[in-house]
Amino acid sequence: MTQISYSSLTLAEPLKRAVAEMGYQTMTPIQEQAIPVVLAGQDVMGAAQTGTGKTAAFSLPLLQRLLQHENASASPARHPVRALVLLPTRELADQVAQQVALYAKYTQLRSCVVFGGMDIKPQIEALRKGVEVLVATPGRLLDHIEARSAVLTQVEYVVLDEADRMLDIGFLPDLQRILSYLPKSRTTLLFSATFSPEIRRLAASYLHDPVVIEVARPNATAATVDQHFYLVDDADKRRALEQIIRDRGIGQAFVFVNSKLGCARLARALEKDGLKTTALHGDKSQDERLKSLDAFKRGEVNLLVATDVAARGLDIKDVPAVFNYDVPFNPEDYIHRIGRTGRAGASGLAVTLVTHGDQRLVADLEKLLGKKIEPEPLTYEQERPDIRRQGRFNDGHRHWSRDDRDGRDEDERRGRAPSYTVRRAIPEAARPVDPFFDRPYEPPEQVTELPAWEQQRAPRSTRAGLSSNIKPRRKVAALFKASGEPPAA
Repeated sequence: MTQISYSSLTLAEPLKRAVAEMGYQTMTPIQEQAIPVVLAGQDVMGAAQTGTGKTAAFSLPLLQRLLQHENASASPARHPVRALVLLPTRELADQVAQQVALYAKYTQLRSCVVFGGMDIKPQIEALRKGVEVLVATPGRLLDHIEARSAVLTQVEYVVLDEADRMLDIGFLPDLQRILSYLPKSRTTLLFSATFSPEIRRLAASYLHDPVVIEVARPNATAATVDQHFYLVDDADKRRALEQIIRDRGIGQAFVFVNSKLGCARLARALEKDGLKTTALHGDKSQDERLKSLDAFKRGEVNLLVATDVAARGLDIKDVPAVFNYDVPFNPEDYIHRIGRTGRAGASGLAVTLVTHGDQRLVADLEKLLGKKIEPEPLTYEQERPDIRRQGRFNDGHRHWSRDDRDGRDEDERRGRAPSYTVRRAIPEAARPVDPFFDRPYEPPEQVTELPAWEQQRAPRSTRAGLSSNIKPRRKVAALFKASGEPPAA
């Protein structure tokens, strides 16, 4: 198939200059088919594998059409929101906003991004100055609409990117509210890595006679990604992960887990094992999430342990591998996870650790991929049998100490002298012997008479019809007597 060059597009000179600086030469299939359609002003329903350049497929033609509104005026009224891009996650919104800013670098078009987890005041100030392109997550955009800092009455173009993910995390009511604020006459672009029945119903409701573009089979994985499934025990997953990284000489990789708590624990454990690791999950503040992502992009950390919040759309070049530490609950998330490697035609490695309890999840994945998955056995390196994997124990005196065997092996592996107090087990011969605990069991003697306290107890009166457990009524001396009664003796 002949690839088309960007120079053949009818783009304005400022956009061509920005594209050339970014090193773009030939278009990907989704760009080749979508850009001319968007330039013509038609609605688009596009499906492509993740990592194939959907952002450029809608950003460049939108900026080209918005150049007719370009102006150098400082008045916010001259810069209303004309293009709205909605995305499911904060990281993806920030990434798309950065790409749009680079494309519009040599134009006078303004862009802005708003998402949750950050102070809303700077976002309000940026919006009040006027922007033509607004990139947002649905929840925070509704906050700005209610605060009247975002006015969408002049929007001409709407982009729903990663629409399937927005539906998965429950953004459909928010999307419906946002779209109700927009003009009826507009161009709507819907891009998604997968096409589900829900996506098609959404497109039928809000798109007008869209051009359907499918450059790959729905729910297909990239052919450049080498996929492996290894059968491991739950207790050996971390050991298997570290061994594969070491054997294959992997310098950087995504490690995906299913829970936020598991993500944090695994990141701490890998960091203790000497691997530069950072975590990315929903319980972290937005500032922490951006710092973790930035450190991984700069190569300061080797492993980015993340939940599925990082599975969609993140474009980090030259990541050689992705590890599925947990098989995803949603089989479609597998496609997005492994799409973080092998991007833009590069080769990549995807490794999934499968346990015996993952049979149902693997079966769902087989249905999605349309092929049988046969997990490979993994041979571990020889270990000393006397090494206990747990590194600490309680000595019974409210003090945690390292086990002698595990600590000695850890220090030998790292090439350093032991830096802890060795607490050895007491030999059998040196343990004190108490003859009381060595005596055989002897049954207690049969007791025939009542104990002294039972013998001294006064017998209870039993009357007919009353239980023996009911105590007799106590006689209490009265201070006053009723009239006619003889005086007390």
